[in-house]
Amino acid sequence: MSAAASSRHPHSHDHDHHTPHPAQTVGWSILRTSLAVRLAGAVAISAGLWAVIVLAMR
Repeated sequence: MSAAASSRHPHSHDHDHHTPHPAQTVGWSILRTSLAVRLAGAVAISAGLWAVIVLAMR
């Protein structure tokens, strides 16, 4: 083992001082949209990425 791997840290790695954040309400969620809206969004994103690829290959 190397010297760096066998050395001990002088500080502890306890992370108990972190408190969980309360859940925040969101006004919009992709999980609440219909399948048609999600599919249309995926097609639009895909078309945009393909446009970038085609333009980059020119």
